[in-house]
Amino acid sequence: MKITHHLSDKLLMAYSAGTLPEAFNLVVATHISMCDECRARLAEFDAVGGALIEATETTTTMGSDALAATLARIKAGGPTERAVPAPRAGVLPQPLHDYVGGDVESVAWRSVGGGVKQAILRTSEHASARLLFIPGGAAVPDHGHRGTELTLVLQGAFADEHDRFGPGDIEIANEDLHHQPVAEPGVDCICLAATDAPLKFRAFLPRLAQPFLQI
Repeated sequence: MKITHHLSDKLLMAYSAGTLPEAFNLVVATHISMCDECRARLAEFDAVGGALIEATETTTTMGSDALAATLARIKAGGPTERAVPAPRAGVLPQPLHDYVGGDVESVAWRSVGGGVKQAILRTSEHASARLLFIPGGAAVPDHGHRGTELTLVLQGAFADEHDRFGPGDIEIANEDLHHQPVAEPGVDCICLAATDAPLKFRAFLPRLAQPFLQI
């Protein structure tokens, strides 16, 4: 599996610091379980945070060179890698499998039209998470964003007007992005998505159904 779209430093630092909402944590944890590169980068942020905490606990004030010294210590010793998740059969990686309580056969899908299905996952109120099932060749309604949306591909692939996203890839969308994702033919696309604000649909019918579909 070749992953070409990764998590941003901002997201990895927030995840390491424990400041992301639960829905975003779930997406980040699932991507990290699939991506060696982001797991290694996260280990570096974890090491920086741990060293800074240690420094503040042992000194009353921090000098102007505290961060540089901390980074030098980490570089000398090398980052502490998080444990590599054991591979498992099935579509859902281990963090998501544990969260759902099984693989895709355990998901309570709900039709949203056009063959597309979703399953809303129970998370905290600050953001929402859902699994999306998009039949090969099908499209979701074109939409914009009022906040941030993270979309992680678990199976198949989709493309929009800007790029292509395959298994393990994550798309980070914000208020500047308006697009219409289309699943590639051949393999049904399954994604994990998290949003911290409702989407902005252009078409009337998706806007009408939006309160019922909670998207």
